[in-house]
Amino acid sequence: MRTYFNDLPKTALGASYWLFTVYLVLPLALMMSMSFKDANFIAFPIGNWTLDWYGKVLQDKQFIEASLYSIGIALATTVCATIVGVWIAMLVSAENIWGRAAIFALACLPAVVPGLINAISMRIFIRAVDIPTGTFAIILAHTVHAVPFVVIMVLTRLRSMPANLVDAARDLGADPFVAFLRVTIPYLIPALFGGMIFCVLTSIDDFVRTFFLGGYQPTLPMLIFAKVQGGMSPEINAMATIVLVVTTAVGLYAELFTRRSRS
Repeated sequence: MRTYFNDLPKTALGASYWLFTVYLVLPLALMMSMSFKDANFIAFPIGNWTLDWYGKVLQDKQFIEASLYSIGIALATTVCATIVGVWIAMLVSAENIWGRAAIFALACLPAVVPGLINAISMRIFIRAVDIPTGTFAIILAHTVHAVPFVVIMVLTRLRSMPANLVDAARDLGADPFVAFLRVTIPYLIPALFGGMIFCVLTSIDDFVRTFFLGGYQPTLPMLIFAKVQGGMSPEINAMATIVLVVTTAVGLYAELFTRRSRS
């Protein structure tokens, strides 16, 4: 009897975990199932199943152009956010820098500011400095939002780095820049890769900042939003399913790569 009561917290925790998993997965499963419905509307029962909606989406010129545009913005955002994030992380980890806590807090501020407030402030900023809405403005806003995540991941990795690695490189004649390239950067690869994947995924998924700062060319979230205004259909579910599968595969690969790099 005592063993039974001792196992109750563990059983309750396990049950709560699976209930939460079902809560997360069930809506996604319903959305994906509706993308196979052989009809122009979304409703149960599904009846006949078809792959025609996926063929239509993959032949949709707007979908392909919006996807390529989103990927291009995501890659540019990732490069910029990684460079800035690594620089800030190195600055915060340095011992002779005054105000490191304030620098870290300011760097992480965009991650805690609501997206709507961030988008409005960025819109005001680009108008003040006379930057037109469009690709550059979107990349700028996405970079500001992505930098905190790179900083946190890189800084966490830096704090676990043995100090004698850089010291050994310096003793062997390497200057600070060479030591950074040949010692620090290779050690940071798992954190950099994880941060870069996170930047790509958050940029592709970002709707609010793109809505306020975008030009005439729509990104993928903007295209899906525009189609939703005309009513839900299995075509939209097919688009969302393709995005979900691709982003999930990229995220799982990043997690696997990070674990292998740390082992």
